[in-house]
Amino acid sequence: MNFTQRISSYFILTVLFTLSFASHAEPGLWQLEKNGVKSYLFGTVHVGDSSMKGLPNKVTKAIDATDKVIVEVDISAISPLEMQRRSMPFMMLKNGKTLKGELSEQNYAKLKEYFSKKSIDIAMFDGLAPWAVMVTMMQMEFQNAGFSDQTGIDKQVLAYAKTKNKQIGELETLEYQMEMFNHMSLLSNEMIEETFEQLADVETYFITLVDAWKNGDMDTLTKYYNESFDDSNYGEISEQVMLVERNNNWVKELTPRLAKEQLFIAVGALHLPEQHGLLKQFKEQGITVTRL
Repeated sequence: MNFTQRISSYFILTVLFTLSFASHAEPGLWQLEKNGVKSYLFGTVHVGDSSMKGLPNKVTKAIDATDKVIVEVDISAISPLEMQRRSMPFMMLKNGKTLKGELSEQNYAKLKEYFSKKSIDIAMFDGLAPWAVMVTMMQMEFQNAGFSDQTGIDKQVLAYAKTKNKQIGELETLEYQMEMFNHMSLLSNEMIEETFEQLADVETYFITLVDAWKNGDMDTLTKYYNESFDDSNYGEISEQVMLVERNNNWVKELTPRLAKEQLFIAVGALHLPEQHGLLKQFKEQGITVTRL
């Protein structure tokens, strides 16, 4: 259960975008143009199944046409041991706190039952923050469904870029992403409850969103975005921490670069839609955005 190898790129809504696409699929790729300089923005998925091996031709051509590939975090440059060493201080509870003490009786009981059905003793998670336990659950379910980060689009983009000797740039550090989860610690119970709701309906999410992805149906993807980041306290805070603040940071960093550098930007697909999404924000910065 080596979940620390990929923990930085999972968060609770990743389940909405673990989408498989066939060879005829058209995943979202946009051209960004400023002052005659062309770059590309690609909405990725962090885990995939065997059918997702091999990047679409339009994506590899876009990478070929650029000078540098920009990702959230270059996970290919971090060994599993290094990933664990850097992640564990954020994942572990401090000052004598325990998982049981951080959750309501009801949620702890649900977690205990969930792991018991998998013949796992919940005691092994006693020192972990609730969000780290949530990530463990998500990864277990992904693996059971035949999904892995090894066939995720992020890793494939990085692997292809390195075969072409492209420079790799990062938008964030691993530590920043770890701290992002800790900012959600006051909403641990809501996070666990949301996780159980999604896992109970994971098949529906998969079927509906796979179709939306294959058809390039941004309206449906936007609909799921709004349902996930609703006007509840948890919905608003998670959207602010996980998406809005990060998108704003990325736009501020990337906008001046897009006027002079040819970049291939690959980030999670949830960062693209809606009013705080990268597509709208880049347009507002005077960048011509065209879907390919």
